[in-house]
Amino acid sequence: MKEKLRSAALLCLTVTVLLLTSSRIPADTGTCSGAMTSLPFTDVMGNIFFCSIAEAYFSGLTNGTTPTTYSPDDFVRRDQMSAFTTRTQHSALRRGSRRGALAQWAPPTSLPVTGRIDVGSTPQLVASDGADLWVANGGSGTVTRVRASDGSVIGAWTQAIGASGVLVARGRVYVTGATVAGRLYRIDPAMAPGPVFPLNTALPNITVAIATDGTYVWTTNTASISRVDPDIGTANSITTGFSQPQGILFDGTNIWVTDIGDNFLKKIDITGNVLQKVPVGFAPQFPVFDGSNIWVPNINDNSVTVVRARDGMVLATLTGNGLSFPRQAAFDGQRILVTNFGGDSVSLWNATDLTPLGSVSTGPGTSPYGACSDGINFWITLVGSTQLARF
Repeated sequence: MKEKLRSAALLCLTVTVLLLTSSRIPADTGTCSGAMTSLPFTDVMGNIFFCSIAEAYFSGLTNGTTPTTYSPDDFVRRDQMSAFTTRTQHSALRRGSRRGALAQWAPPTSLPVTGRIDVGSTPQLVASDGADLWVANGGSGTVTRVRASDGSVIGAWTQAIGASGVLVARGRVYVTGATVAGRLYRIDPAMAPGPVFPLNTALPNITVAIATDGTYVWTTNTASISRVDPDIGTANSITTGFSQPQGILFDGTNIWVTDIGDNFLKKIDITGNVLQKVPVGFAPQFPVFDGSNIWVPNINDNSVTVVRARDGMVLATLTGNGLSFPRQAAFDGQRILVTNFGGDSVSLWNATDLTPLGSVSTGPGTSPYGACSDGINFWITLVGSTQLARF
């Protein structure tokens, strides 16, 4: 009797070992780029797309229809195709980013004290040149250059009265001056810090934001926009079609302007003619383009309007997620960040599917205003503390 029980136990153990072992053995194997590749599926052996299926599986774009089947001949439903597309976009952005290349995978959960740099008084907008940050300090009339790698202040340029917007283009840094007679300054980064060069001191009053189409520099003013020659500073100002322009950007084809006077996002051509008006939220501020969509923070109704650039369609109006007097949007290649001027916080979204990623406090009384990304970190100007913060 004991021998029978012992034999039965050994048999059960053998079957269990075999089952466990077989579950770890990939079902189908093929050669991809000269190397043997194994998959857990039982229905893709010899398939002409075996290597493509393997790539999709290993990169996490698909897990098959069951743990052991891929069902290569099944039709793909529209909902499945949407899932594949979203995963592909998200994976490409995540794996192809500077953060991925430098193994900066950990998302910050707060603004560390060690990541705050003293700049000038009343810092406004900020731009990255890929290595350094350029901060326009409206209160002190200075432009501060900060090294992104360690937060060191490299220098400060002076006489930038009313410094507001910043643009890095053509190997130079351009800064707007929000004064009664609007101004545009220019900085040569190769030169030692000193006074900024006044490229134009007679723009329409209160010149705020700035962008470029590759040929001209464009600015927003109290009741107009200006198209400026970046070399000699001559300007053409356009008032027709504009009420109170605020933010401005270029999407690779057209210039887009937010107008807080009538609550539209406006697409314009090379001469400044308004081609399209897209209704957004109340008092739209400083938008960002993510390569596909334009994200427009609307300060007076605590919302963000997402507009598809190719046709101006409003895809979504986002609310909640900590939005409180949103001021500027920034894009790091994967996420959208929006500064909450009245909420002392920043809010984040996934750019591919617009899912909220939560909000993070910047500290009481900090009043976050401008934001940009250097491809690794977001950088945020804190008006209430005269600092630039790394996030």
